[in-house]
Amino acid sequence: MAMVVNAKDLGKGGMDAGKYVRYTPEQVEALERVYSECPKPSSMRRQQLIRECPILSNIEPKQIKVWFQNRRCREKQRKEASRLQTVNRKLTAMNKLLMEENDRLQKQVSQLVYENGYMRQQLHTASVATTDTSCESVVTSGQHHHQQNPTPQHPQRDANNPAGLLAIAEETLAEFLSKATGTAVDWVQMVGMKPGPDSIGIIAVSHNCSGVAARACGLVSLEPTKVAEILKDRPSWFRDCRSLDVLTVIPTGNGGNIELIYMQTYAPTTLASARDFWTLRYTTGLEDGSLVICERSLTPSTGGPAGPPAPNFVRAEMLPSGYLIRPCEGGGSMIHIVDHVDLDAWSVPEVLRPLYESPKILAQKMTIAALRHIRQIALETSGEVVYGGGRQPAVLRNFSQRLSRGFNDAVNGFADDGWSLLGNDGVEDVTIVINSSPSKLLGSQVNSSAMFSSFGGGILCAKASMLLQNVPPALLVRFLREHRSEWADCGVDAYSAASLRASPYAVPGGRGNTGFFGGQVILPLAHTVEHEEFLEVIRLEGHGFGQDDVLARDMYLLQLCSGVDENAAGACAQLVFAPIDESFADDAPLLPSGFRVIPLDPKTETPAATRTLDLASTLEVGSGAAARPNSDSASNAYNLRSVLTIAFQFTYENHLRENVAAMARQYVRSVVASVQRVAMAITPSRLGSHIGTKNPPGSPEALTLARWVSRSYRFHTGVELLRADTQAGDSLLKLLWHHSDAIMCCTLKASPVFTFANQAGLDMLETTLVALQDINLEKILDDSGRKVLCSEFSKIMQQGFAYLPSGVCLSSMGRPVSYEQALAWKVMNEEDSPHCLAFMFMNWSFV
Repeated sequence: MAMVVNAKDLGKGGMDAGKYVRYTPEQVEALERVYSECPKPSSMRRQQLIRECPILSNIEPKQIKVWFQNRRCREKQRKEASRLQTVNRKLTAMNKLLMEENDRLQKQVSQLVYENGYMRQQLHTASVATTDTSCESVVTSGQHHHQQNPTPQHPQRDANNPAGLLAIAEETLAEFLSKATGTAVDWVQMVGMKPGPDSIGIIAVSHNCSGVAARACGLVSLEPTKVAEILKDRPSWFRDCRSLDVLTVIPTGNGGNIELIYMQTYAPTTLASARDFWTLRYTTGLEDGSLVICERSLTPSTGGPAGPPAPNFVRAEMLPSGYLIRPCEGGGSMIHIVDHVDLDAWSVPEVLRPLYESPKILAQKMTIAALRHIRQIALETSGEVVYGGGRQPAVLRNFSQRLSRGFNDAVNGFADDGWSLLGNDGVEDVTIVINSSPSKLLGSQVNSSAMFSSFGGGILCAKASMLLQNVPPALLVRFLREHRSEWADCGVDAYSAASLRASPYAVPGGRGNTGFFGGQVILPLAHTVEHEEFLEVIRLEGHGFGQDDVLARDMYLLQLCSGVDENAAGACAQLVFAPIDESFADDAPLLPSGFRVIPLDPKTETPAATRTLDLASTLEVGSGAAARPNSDSASNAYNLRSVLTIAFQFTYENHLRENVAAMARQYVRSVVASVQRVAMAITPSRLGSHIGTKNPPGSPEALTLARWVSRSYRFHTGVELLRADTQAGDSLLKLLWHHSDAIMCCTLKASPVFTFANQAGLDMLETTLVALQDINLEKILDDSGRKVLCSEFSKIMQQGFAYLPSGVCLSSMGRPVSYEQALAWKVMNEEDSPHCLAFMFMNWSFV
């Protein structure tokens, strides 16, 4: 029988915390019941427990408190032990992956050493006359001949002959495994994808092989059969997949099956055609319990039936690819993914070929996307992902897929979806397409009756593409997301929102309103595990114009933002949104519009202008976009080209179709102009040493302001701000422009805005002189900075200047900027009247 030590029997001092009390099973059961309800009961609750539970009456409250403390400690230790076991399993599996990768690399090194010695021997023994041809033969033999050259012709195999298809399937399996775990492809680790227990996996891209290829190895907590099911459902995670039709399923004797598949993929931009694939997919098991899903295109060179060509699609080839899924000890799976395709890059304009020749883009779109999707499902299944808004994760994923798919449909405008080209106004910079069968496009799963009135109508899409130079895609999309007022038109937003209501709304004239909405509020809905994609609701606060009830209301957008990580190599940055009601249903109709920016591989061999270029050569930026000299020493990160695609969709009634088309065309042109202005503003200024000699603005107003700023600083502080040999205005302006500290001026108004900043100030605010006047002083200061400025304002106006302590402010892009000290002073004009406020931020840096 368990012994209970009564504290009263211990005498005075018997309640020492060091004394041990043994509890009976009945007492432990009673305490456990309370612990399950309240792990940390208060003193009153513990005393109440002793009174209500007779079997605890001989236990002192202090001992009850100690029991609960120990119980919480044991629970914490148990959770920590469980977490450490999970991490240990991950590290063990990751270690196994790394050892296999190390073995593969050692084999690759040995093979390269052998080929290098063989080449040296051939070059040494060959005569001068035969050097070229022998070198060619040696190089091709040294680069895996079966990868560099077309596969030898196989006899045509009958689609109705399972034995012939099984032979192709087994060949595909062998080639896929040689890529997944062998040295059939020279793999190079992708930049920024370091392996670890919390990383997505080991990511590599191809080097010097036919087509483009990417490979990933990762760990997930799902069983192999579930992983295989998810990966085979390619449209659920591959956003560029338009359709995937399984035409034939042939069971095989080893428990697997062969499928003949036709897949269509979207074109990423309006300037290229979509791709389609006719493939054989083979699912089978290996002797070690692994599952394999491998796939390749059926072409005349491989044998087997090749599908008929489809109009408006370019037939691409999938070289042996697939998934190797191995069970892990203790649960979960180890996945090897290989994607290897030939996208026929020669069929697109030369400027766009990097989109089809970059293995990094393939890795981001397919390989990493598959691994991330599986990881997301695994976390959702385990309950580790918590979503707000009361919606299930599957519903939120469906919203993301519908937004992405709707935008892809708009960009591509397939005829079999009902799209047709509308005539232009003589300038082909903006393409207008209409769809008079929107129910076919939107699908039967959504309720689209509210979007189209009894007058009849459809959907109109205005789209354009352009080439950007030296504009980081992630930075541009992040700016467009956070600064909607820089490019959007409130009247057009109101027209789009009105399509969800029964009452019609007049077609706006396009940027006719001088005001914008009161602001935007971003309400997060969901995000992926690694925060590479956000689903959110945007509330556009009421405009308050009073002319129309629609403009006075708040409007709502469902928005999908992805690719805003500047360090993700090859990632596509995208901002897609669609108007919704305040309480939108799961089957609410979505009409997505937005932006997509896809990076092109840097081309360092040819100098290029650093301005924004329109591929149609009709939308010129103006003198502000003049080409700047390019430095040979500039980093590739600042010699980046990317393709921007813009598409906006609107509903229309038949009798207003031409009006809506004119509005849409004008609106897209205004958005293009705004984006070009934004792109110029956020272009990194560190393009080379030549930036240090950039000329300051040379207007008389700027020269006068420089003189006033310098004179006022000297008058108030007694110190020279600019040490110039001459007091000429242009010399002072140059010194002010190139001053190492950030100097900026703002108006003396209730809501002060900036009027001038030197080069350091523009860099700190991440803006340009043109966009500077749209920045409010209060928006860049945090709460403490605003309080300090308010407390010191009277001192500035009376004494003329004041020192502000170190703090943090925000750039126009929302990035925090720290500074060691700031100085504010009153700038006086020629009549010694206050003209503006000047600020100097010293030793600033981005946090």
